[in-house]
Amino acid sequence: MLKYTAPHIIQSISEIHRVLGLPKPRHPLVSFFRFEQMGLRDEETLNYYSAPYYSIAIKKNFKGKMRYGQSFYDFDEGMMSFIGPGQLLGSAVGVIPANEGFCLLFHPDFLKGYPLAATLKDYGFFSYDLNEALHLSEEEEKLVEGIMLQIEREYEATIDTLSQDVMITHITLLLQYCQRFYNRQFITRKPANNDLLARFDQILEEYFESGSAISTGLPSVQYLAGKLNVSPGYLGDLLRAITGQSTQGHIQNKVIEKTKILLATTNLSIAEVAYTLGFERPQSLSKLFRNKTNQSPTEYRSKMN
Repeated sequence: MLKYTAPHIIQSISEIHRVLGLPKPRHPLVSFFRFEQMGLRDEETLNYYSAPYYSIAIKKNFKGKMRYGQSFYDFDEGMMSFIGPGQLLGSAVGVIPANEGFCLLFHPDFLKGYPLAATLKDYGFFSYDLNEALHLSEEEEKLVEGIMLQIEREYEATIDTLSQDVMITHITLLLQYCQRFYNRQFITRKPANNDLLARFDQILEEYFESGSAISTGLPSVQYLAGKLNVSPGYLGDLLRAITGQSTQGHIQNKVIEKTKILLATTNLSIAEVAYTLGFERPQSLSKLFRNKTNQSPTEYRSKMN
């Protein structure tokens, strides 16, 4: 387990430019740079820090471990990473920084008044762990780099009344393509994802069979993601892409399955069934059961007898 060290709080895009040895940004709320433009870096700050902006990067000629939260992950070249505001970041000792690739930074305030400000939360990959980075095919990488170059040209151009509109249009298009590519990645990695789904179901089954629900309540999304060593956002998006249901939906389906078994095979009261499955109030189980089956637990039991 890592020893806790307080992160350095980056206050602005201007500050991260100084830390990375870059010239001052052309705009206080958005920046675009190439990794080869970086100069003398403030390694002490970069060892562990947090920043208030979004980051989208393609890193090349880079191999090493990057810190994300309280863990280190291998981060190979050719991947695309997405980092949201407030994430804890850093690099491992001895890591050679990327010397090729692109990085786009934008502050949430840059999007104020634009539709993207409201829809940005739908792009769950900003909360993925670094080991859940987007692996681009050669064709996808060319497409992404083409959009990135459009953003770079707009960033370097003289600012006018349409500059922000055009740049946000490009950012929106970039995010939409990346969402498509992530959905493709979920599907093309079917063997690995099927294994994860099998482990997910096994963990849920063991949770209820062990009586953990009685002592700790219903399993949370965070608990299941932790057991699977993936981020909650990645788990939810993968499940939706493969099965059409959210993580919470899968948990609820397992609860209904277990409820039906207990109602059909035991004499436990509805309250006792609810307690066994981790509910604090029997009414909560009854409401969920009716929503899922269009009948109450009592009605279901009567039909089974």
